[in-house]
Parts: sequence; structure tokens; C-alpha cells
Amino acid sequence: MHPYDKKRAYIITNTKTHYKTDDRGKTWEEFSADNLATLFREPLTFHGGDPDRIIFNAMDCSGIFCEELTMYTTDGFSKKAKLLRLDTSGCHWAVSTELFDTGNRDLNADRILCVVKGRFSPWRKDYRLLISDEFFQNDQEFEPELEPGRTVKGIVNMAVVTKYLIVATSAEGTDEMALYVSDDTLKWHRAVFPHDHKLVEEAYTVLEGTNYSIQVDVMTSRPNQPMGVYFSSNSNGTYFTRKIEHMNRNTYGLVDFEKIYGIQGVVLVNIVDNWEEVEKSGAEKKIVSKISFDDGRTFHSLKDNKDEDLHVHSVTDLSNSGRVFSSPAPGMVMAVGNTGKTLKGYEDGNLYVSDDAGVTWRQALKGPHKYEFGDQGSILVAVKDAGLTDEIKYSLDHGNKWHDVDIPNGLKVKPVQLTTTLDSTSLKFLLEAVDDAKPNANGYIIAIDFDDMHERQCEDDDLVLWHARVDKDDKPTCFMGHTQSYRRRKKDADCFIKEKNFKDPQVVSEPCDCTALDFECDYNFVRTEDRENCELPVGVPMLVPDGACKSFDKDTTFKGSSGWRKIPGNDCKQTSGPQKDDPVDRHCVDAVGQPSSGNVEVKITLHKGQHFISKTYLERTESSSGSDETILMRTDRGVFMSTDHGKSFDSILEDADIQEIVPHPYFNDMVFFLTSTRTVYYSTERGKNIREVKAPLPPWTDPHYPLPRMGFHPKNKDWIIWTGAANCDAQGGCHAEASVTTDRFDNWKTLQRFVGRCEFIKESESIFQQIPPEDQDPDKGRDKLIYCEVRERESNERENNPLKLVSSDDFFTEPPTEHFTNVVTFATMSEFMIVATKDDDHQTMNFSASADGIDFAYAKFPYGFVVPHQMGYTVLDSSTHSVFILVLVNKEEGYEYGSIIKSNSNGTFYTMALENVDTDRIGYVDFEKMFGIEGVAMVNVVANTWSKNFDNEGKMLKTMITHNDGAEWDYLPPPKANKDGKRYCSGSLDKCALHIHGYTERADKTHTYSSTSAIGLMLGTGNVGEYLDRKKAGDTFMTADGGITWKFAKEGKYMWEFGDQGSIVVLVKDGSPTNEVLYTLDEGDTWLPKKFSDEEIRIIDITTVPSDNSRNFLLWSSGVNGGDLKTINLDFTGLAEEQCKLNQNNIDDAGDYYLWQPKHPKLTDDCLFGHVSQYYRKRTDRKCYNGRMIPHLHDIERNCSCTRQDYECDWNYERQKDGTCKLVKDMPPPDHSLFCKEDTSRIEYYVPTGYRRIGGTTCQGGNEFDKSEAKPCPGHGDEFNKKHGPSGWGIFFAITIPIIVATGVGYWVWKNWASKFGQIRLGEQSSFDGEAPYIKYPVLVISGIVAVAQAFPLLLASLWRSTMNLIGQGRSRRFTTRDSFARGRGDYAIVDEDEGELLGDESDEEV
Repeated sequence: MHPYDKKRAYIITNTKTHYKTDDRGKTWEEFSADNLATLFREPLTFHGGDPDRIIFNAMDCSGIFCEELTMYTTDGFSKKAKLLRLDTSGCHWAVSTELFDTGNRDLNADRILCVVKGRFSPWRKDYRLLISDEFFQNDQEFEPELEPGRTVKGIVNMAVVTKYLIVATSAEGTDEMALYVSDDTLKWHRAVFPHDHKLVEEAYTVLEGTNYSIQVDVMTSRPNQPMGVYFSSNSNGTYFTRKIEHMNRNTYGLVDFEKIYGIQGVVLVNIVDNWEEVEKSGAEKKIVSKISFDDGRTFHSLKDNKDEDLHVHSVTDLSNSGRVFSSPAPGMVMAVGNTGKTLKGYEDGNLYVSDDAGVTWRQALKGPHKYEFGDQGSILVAVKDAGLTDEIKYSLDHGNKWHDVDIPNGLKVKPVQLTTTLDSTSLKFLLEAVDDAKPNANGYIIAIDFDDMHERQCEDDDLVLWHARVDKDDKPTCFMGHTQSYRRRKKDADCFIKEKNFKDPQVVSEPCDCTALDFECDYNFVRTEDRENCELPVGVPMLVPDGACKSFDKDTTFKGSSGWRKIPGNDCKQTSGPQKDDPVDRHCVDAVGQPSSGNVEVKITLHKGQHFISKTYLERTESSSGSDETILMRTDRGVFMSTDHGKSFDSILEDADIQEIVPHPYFNDMVFFLTSTRTVYYSTERGKNIREVKAPLPPWTDPHYPLPRMGFHPKNKDWIIWTGAANCDAQGGCHAEASVTTDRFDNWKTLQRFVGRCEFIKESESIFQQIPPEDQDPDKGRDKLIYCEVRERESNERENNPLKLVSSDDFFTEPPTEHFTNVVTFATMSEFMIVATKDDDHQTMNFSASADGIDFAYAKFPYGFVVPHQMGYTVLDSSTHSVFILVLVNKEEGYEYGSIIKSNSNGTFYTMALENVDTDRIGYVDFEKMFGIEGVAMVNVVANTWSKNFDNEGKMLKTMITHNDGAEWDYLPPPKANKDGKRYCSGSLDKCALHIHGYTERADKTHTYSSTSAIGLMLGTGNVGEYLDRKKAGDTFMTADGGITWKFAKEGKYMWEFGDQGSIVVLVKDGSPTNEVLYTLDEGDTWLPKKFSDEEIRIIDITTVPSDNSRNFLLWSSGVNGGDLKTINLDFTGLAEEQCKLNQNNIDDAGDYYLWQPKHPKLTDDCLFGHVSQYYRKRTDRKCYNGRMIPHLHDIERNCSCTRQDYECDWNYERQKDGTCKLVKDMPPPDHSLFCKEDTSRIEYYVPTGYRRIGGTTCQGGNEFDKSEAKPCPGHGDEFNKKHGPSGWGIFFAITIPIIVATGVGYWVWKNWASKFGQIRLGEQSSFDGEAPYIKYPVLVISGIVAVAQAFPLLLASLWRSTMNLIGQGRSRRFTTRDSFARGRGDYAIVDEDEGELLGDESDEEV
């Protein structure tokens, strides 16, 4: 149904043909679209002011998956819909309701908002909101700033509610969502909820709103027994206040809430009376009903005419279609319910009626009934909804008296649905029913028409003015500044209204004098707890009028908001005298705040105990509410929590023996506290509101066989795998047993016994929508996929009892699938799953890889590369479409090193990336990728493995770097100058290079060279020379261009941390006492000291939030032998008080940001990974802070031409000293036809050249080293020939051009024939006349024949090749060198030098 034109309706089919009507269904017309209607959201969205403007959300399912797109019409589908935009996820007109207004007439007509995929990422976390005023034509679109100075990504959904546009966003690392609200599409603000409530994905419901507020219910309980809190906003949707708690809702997000139609401020809800029992023990809900007549300020019990409490069935227990209680019939309400203490079952309910908008109720009919309103409440219709019935009941006097009508033909039916027109003005009804008492149930549509009861049409005398609210004297009272009344039929009048134009009843209102109830808190202000005043929340600035407080002292004031404003849309009349919203004097210092101090503040906190055991940050995400920076610290004295980044700590769980703190790896807000028993504590609010639960078994703690105690699902935060110790009293000792819960410890299911590791296997996120198959088993699913290592025999014996790898997609309800036996272990990375197995026959280790967690492929190693199964391996990284694995070559303690091998894009073919890479006995490797920039990584290699004195020399290390993902490695160039400004050394990089201490030497493995938010910055401790020296002798160095150039930072070894996305870098001495830190605000050009203590102390660590986006840092100090524990907070917020301004559409010299481009040191065109990228970087001379995370990648400016740096050596090829790739002797080249098996849609493959593209490079054209002779993939010969064979035009020109050329040559020969009979002598006449007919025409014929004969072999050869190619037997010829052209290969006719005379050598010399 069209929501704003009641004459229009649409039937959307599963084809491209649909139907519409504009005359209430009397006639129907077909209309078509180029694509199918989407199944993933509402297919049609309507314009609130123009019924012809409709958006058609569609999908293209021509491939394996479905891609969404959007179309539109401005003529009501009179013509075919036009394409609006691709890559959408739902679009809306700005004016999607009759109340919404952009403030501009033209924009009201055409403005459209769409949720679309990210500019450089198709993943949902990067979805954006775009606006266009020209139907997205000619790239006319822009991204609104949802946050001040920032756009926001991760758009989840968009909706228009009355006069509000609401956008929901999410972020990785949390299920908390942010709501942004606008009333004009340009000015946005984030909706703020009370501090003890947050919006959680799939745990909030936007309810039916008003024209002056948004209503939201937020779930606050566990999902299996859902309850919520009802919130209502102020008039601009900024701040939400709590109305009533413990609202009843169901698992589908439906809430027992309904506004009484047409009556302002009347709301009917159901709440859970025994909510405490439900939360604690999962008791069955006891539901009670409440009603409010003042928009939720106060709630009352429903009362029947005997003054008993009435409870009614609501939205979560729907028994009919449409609204539950009310309709456009003024004041008329019906419900099924019962009296008593709580709501009973539906079958125990009776039908109740109220004709005064819910103030009083009376029982109308016994038993539950389906009901409807007609003729604006003049007639009420009901059908019994318990078993079979043969009658229909109706009332003409507001439900006082009821009459019966038999269902025709003696039918007894069970009602399914009773309905009428949406506006309840009709006298016609439809009853849908079934007769399921018979073996073959029949369906019925029964038409009920009261129009022929010969009742007259009502006149003015038959109507009464009914007041929606009255006082005790029955006089109308005010709401929103006016009274509200309707003219409706007297209940005893013997007439029908018979409205033909389908209009809503008209409101009759009178304005009232303003009272306190007509005012609300002004923008940014919130109510005090006593609700008597409005004040600014902590940290929220007051709005200052333009020109005020430019310069001020402590006594300077300005006229500012009183904190109150009249509710927009309120009609009350202002009285004389002072008003609540009159401006008041405000102090500038309170509004603007004190100027920033310009200093770094220090706060030292002492702690009891001997050792810091662990520290855990619970960081807020982009969509998280609040401003806390939470740290959980565990010492030998207990667990402590700080919410202000270590300025203060509070003890928590004092009576619990906490053995481990386990943060949820996918949801930052959730953390678990493990004990040595089954007792587990957890919080879903970053350490607040800790709850106690029970695990099925005590946690697994065997130090000789370490296993992860908890495994987490990447999408469902309540799905947890628990590995516990079972049967510890048995003779063989404890064995590991894995269990799973899907409701956060409420219920458990055993997965496997005698297990190793069990993991949820992350599903590769699809960029496409996929329609689920109709026959999909609901108990199975890809999201339930779990892999477990399990002993072949249920025994703790290790000998002759190897591990096998099994999987299940139904939590092991059915027997699992066995994938591998003799398993060493498996590893899951960001893009691949790797399984290592033993081959006892050959005493080797084998690897298999999977990109989807389902299908595995055997990994093929480089030629001669055999891995003995007693050697270790480390899976390093798989974030750039390839797997890096270090395989241990030498395991002698203290002399460990290995080889890094790198896979192709599916993890199956491995080539040697680098040999002799440093590692340690645990398996840590001196290998680290640079965060934020593709393809950059650093390693340390053991440079003297070849030495005969290796045992005496020990490992001599050198640092190398790659800028193309391991295809090429180079030494680090030394800085230009040392601390004294002098040159370090000279010579080749082999003798004079910078070397950095790596991963194996770090005490805290979470520390890194670089940061994801500090693009291009790296720090390290090392030295310049031929080899890496001892760490104690090292200095600290820094790069700001991704490792291409380095500069000296400070003498000695330091620890470092990045802050504010790299605009702050802090250094502190590593290992020696100190009382100061050094920091830089200009990417290491200058370093400033900050003293934090009068005495020098030993700093063991420096930390900040994991995203490196805080301006607070924390130093950790302890004595050499333990004790003397301190934390020192360093607060840099005083250095800048203004947030940097980012204009993504205009980056110029005057702004706070510039565009930085990473590059490859061997290229001059700013290309890296086949493209030129541009990143935002804060200008170092700007005194501002980054604040909210900026979208670092600005643009992919262009793709580059391919060069050698975009390729690496193919499988079985080795890199030579000159950089070329050569096939290993006696080894076959790789079989590239296998690519066709992996990708069945592939048309062709290329004969191996020795090179393969680096995974992730986007280069195009240029020197494509992997391209050679193309071959068709099996089964794709026709497509291959069509791609490479001649087209119809090609054949045409191949035939016609030689004929045209031959004719032209013949004509030219004929014109010049006379010159071939010798030279012309002066004064003499030639013996022959070339123009003579007996010479002219024979010569013309002969010359044409000669020319055609000369061209005919080429024509035949060309036609033969064309024919062979068309039937699939031709060879594709690709000439890539001058030799191939020179050899000809039959494609070109060889022209003898002497035959040049055939065409006539003409000379200008004449004798």
C-alpha cells in the first residue's frame, strides 16, 4: 500500500514484472524493471510529498551472488524505472514522511540518501552514507559529517520516523551502535542515552514516534528472556530520557508498545512484573499492562468498570494484522486480556472495549476474539478466536450490545485474519479463515458488508464533540499546548458516517496558556534527577553566540540559554512576565573553559604487591558511548580497574581468586575473569556490572599441554567454547573436554572429549548478498563451523595416539567430518587456515591450506625444500592475500634460524621468500609487517650461516626490508647524520647499513615498530654498521616515510608509544633508571623532555590504548627485585585544545592535514603495490589534535603500469643475483592449467614465464612479466576463441583490403607502365603509346593479375587461420620480441630485395 496515497497499491513479484493500481484495485497495470526486487529490505520507499516519486530497491542475481542496486521513478512507474546507483544497501527520499522538511523546496523534491559500500572496501564496516540532489548522476554526491568535522563509516541502517532521519552505525570490536539524528539531512548529532544504557546491535527497537520526539526501546537483559527500557527523546532527538523499565519484548525485537491512534500522549505498554526473578533464575515472565496519558511521564494500571486491574495481549502476541488496539476511529480501543494480578494465556482472555482512549474499559465478549473497527468506530466487528465458529458478532453502540450473524452455508471455520481498510472508515470487512477440522483443510475469504443495513447517513445532530482528555468536571484539558477533540457519532445514533473520501477524522483544538509541561531541556541540556531543572552534562560545552567570548576574563558574561525551550510544535500561548526560556547571563569561562595549559600533566599512583602480572585495555570503538579509557590490572594482590587511563585505580572482585583475565577478542566491551574452579565472572560493559556464572568444568591448566581455555565466535558474542579439565580423579588424570554455549554460560553442550584445540572458524565476509537455500537445515550452518583436534583413541596416552582434525557445522550433534590424521597443529590467520601434519613414512611435515575453512589444498613447497617433522614452523602473516611461513632450518639452541616461504593467493604454491631468517627456540621470528601500509615488512637475517666458525661467532644479524611483500629485500639505508651531525660510515649497504633489534628480543610481544593509526611511522633500536650490535650499545631511530629513509632519534635504547594517531610519539629509557620522557610533535624532527619524577626510577613498560589514538600514556615501574610498584599517567591533552579540521573534499595548504603518498624506493612514480595511494597526515606545524579516528586512506589516485616490483618468482623458480627468475635445474615449470580448476569461470591461462603477480598488486599494463602465450581453459574454448579470434568485421577487412590494395597497385602500375620500356630520350617519341587501347587494357588486366597473385597467399593464410581459430584448432600468436617478427613463422610474406622493381623504382634523375 502507498502510505500517502490511499488509492495506490503495488504487487511486487519475484520476476521483473510487477503490478500497480491507482484506483483502489479496480484496475491494475503492469510495470517492469531491469532487475529483480531485493529480498534483503523493503523493495519500495516512497516520497512523502509526491506519490509519483518512488525508489525501487533491487538486486542483480545474474552471477553466483546477488549485488544490490537502486532504481527510481518520478512518474509512478509510467515509464521504466531508471538506475539510481549501484552498490547500495537501501535508499530513501529525504522527504520520506509528510512531516520531514529539508528547508528547501527543490531539495524536498529530489534529495535522496543511500547507504553504499566503502570507496576502497566492500566490507560492511566501511559502508557510507551518501546524499545526492541529482539522482547520483555525473558523480553528484556527497558524504555528510555525522560527527563534527568527521564523516562516519560503518552505516548499518537508515530510517525516517515522522520528522526525523535516523542513521545507525557500528564499528569493529563492539556490538554497541550509535544513532545519528537529523531533521534536515545536513545538521547531525549523535543521540545520547543515559550513561547506564547503550544501544546494542539487534537489541534495540525504534518505536512509533511522535512529531516532537523519537521513541526507542533498548534491551537490557539476556537475549533468551528479553526485557527493555523505553526511552523518549527531546524534540530534536539529541537526548533520551528513561520512561519506564522492564518493557516486555520478544526475541524478534517486537515490543509491547502502542500509541493510541490520533490521541496525543496516550501510550499502552506491557512490562515484566517479576523482572528480578527473570534476570537471576530465568523464571517465566509475569506480564502486567500499563497506560500513560502524558507521553510516558507517568504510567497507570488499566482499570475495568469494576475497578480491577486489566492486562491485555499486545504486539509480542499478535493475533490479527494491523494495529493491535486502536485505529483512526477516535477514542475507540479494543483488546483481548484478563483481569487479575498478571496477564494469562491468550485462550483465557476476553474481549474488552474502551471508548475514551483507554481511561475506562468494560468486558464486551467472553473469550478471545479477532476484532476490527469500521465507519470511524460506528461499528465494531468480532469473530471468536478459540476453536471453530459459525458466527460473526458486531456492535453499533461502542460495544455495549452485540448482534450475531451466521457464516453462510453453515460453515464452521477457524479465523486467521479479520481486516478492513487501513483508515477504518469502511463498512466492508474481510474474514480469512480455514476449516482445519477436516482432513483436507479448506481456506475461505468471507466478505462482510454492512452497507446494505438501510441505515441513514449521519447528520450534524448525530455527532458529538468528544474530548480526548477531560478533568474531573469533564472539561477538556491540555497537552502540547492545546486541547484535543473530535466530532464522532453518538453511540446510540441510528446512522452511519459513510465517509467516501477516506479522510482521517479532523482534530478540533484550542490553545492553552503555557505551563512548565510545555517546556523541555534546550539543546545539549539534560534534566536533573529531580526533573526540576536542566543542566549541561559533564564535558558538554555550552553554545556561545557568534562574537561572544572572543577575549574574556573570569567575570565576562554573555546572554546564553536558560536550559529550557518550548517544545517545537507546542501550541501554548506565552503569558506576560518572565518565561522559562528567556536568555540568562552565563560566564564565558564556564562555556569556553579555561585555555589549555600547554603542559603535560603527570599523575603517579602507588600499588601494593610485588609484581604486575597482566594489564588489559578495554578500548572504546568509534560507535561506543562514553569517554572512559579502561585498564584492568592484575597484580599478586588482586585485580584493579581504572577508567581514566591509570590516573586512579579501584579494586574489584576482592573476594575472588582470579587466575586469568580474558578479554573477548572480537568485542572490546566484554571481558571474562577466570578462577581455578567452575566460577567465572564477566562484564559486557568494559568492567562494569560484573556478573557471576558457572562453567561446565574447571578450566584446563596443564602447563605441559597448554590449550586455550576459551574460544570465541567472531560475530556472535554469546557463543563461547570452553576447554575444561574432566575426570581429574580418574587413574589416567585429567583430560581436556570442549563444550559450547550459545547463550553466554546459561546452557552447555559437550563438543568433544580428549581434545587439543577447538576453534570457531571465521567465515570469510562476502561482499555480496546471498539468498539462503530453501532446504537449508536450520540446525546446521556455516556460522556453527568448529574445528577440533581430537585424539584417535579416548586416552591421554600420547604414543601411538595422534591427533586428528575434525569439524562440524551443527555443534557435533551428528558425527563430525574427519579431515586429517597425524596432525601436528593448525593455525587460523586473517585469510587462511593452515594445517600441519606428519608423514611418518618420509619423516617429513606436510602443510595444507584452506581459504574458506571447508576445502583444503595440499601445499607445494619449493624444489628441494623438505621439512623434517621434528622441525618447527611459525605461520607469520596472511593479510596480503598470501601466507608467510617460517620453517626452522637449524634448531640448535642459540643458533636458530629458518627460511620464510610465501604462498600464492590461495595458499597452495610456495616459493622461497628469504633464507636464514632469525628465530628463537620458542618460535618467535624477527619478522614484522608495517601496519597501515601494504607490502612493507622488516626482518633480521643471520648473515654468517655459511661461516666455518659459526659456532664460535654466534649469529651475526642484519636487518632487511621489503616494499613489495617479500619479492625483493634490501638493507636499511643509514641516517644521513648521527647525533653530532656527522656521517655514520661510507661504502655499500652490505658494509654500512642500519640494523634494528627485532621481535625475538622484545620483553612485551605486543609492542611493535609501527601503528595502524600512525601511517608511515616506525621506530626501532639498533645501530649503523655491517652487523647488528648488542642491544645495550644501540641507539633509537625513526622513519616517517615507511622505512625508505631513517633519522637518528636519541642516543641509547628506548621504549616508545604512539598517541593521537601518530601526532605524539613518546620515548622512555629501556632498562635504566630515569625521571623523564621525551616526546615529539613533529614526526621526530625535535624531541622535548618531560620530567615526571624528582628521583630516577626503573620503567619496565610504556602503554596506551591499542589503537594509539589516546593522548594519555601510562608508565609502569617496579623495583629490580619486585615491589615498589608504580604507574605514572602522562596526560598530553593540555598541549592542544582544538580538534583538527578535516575537509575530505578540499585538502589545501591552509588546512590541518596534507596528503602523504607511500612509494617504493626503486621507483620514481610514487607507486606501491601497483597504485598510488594518498593518506591523510596531520601537518606537524598545526597546534591541534586528531581526536576521533580519521579515515586515513584518502584516495587511490591511480593504478600504475606493471614493473618488476609487482612480480615475484613463480613456483620452482629461483631469484638470481640480477633479479631475474630462473627455473630450478631438472624441475618442471608449474602447471598453470590448475588455475582453471580453482576458478571454473576462468577462460584462459598463460604458459609459465617464471614470474607471478604479487597478491594484492593492482598494476595494469606495462611490463606484465607473467603474461605469455595464452591457452584456453578446458570447456572454455568457444569463449577463448571469441576473445582472441577475429571478429566479423575482421574477416570482412581481411578479404576486402587485399582486393582493394591489388586494384590500387594495378592501377599504379598501369599509370607508370611506359617507364619500364627504357629511358625517355630528349626529342624522341616512345615506340609505344601507353594510352593506346591495344596496350592500355591488356596491361591493366595483366598488372592486376600479378598484384592479386602476389597478395593471394597472404589472403589464403589469413583466412585459414581465421577458420581454424573459429573451430578451436588455431594457435594464438603473440609476438613479444623482435625475433618473433623476424622469424615470420608463416605469418608474413618475405619480399626479395630485387622484387622492389616490381612496384617500380622511380628516380628523379634524368639524363
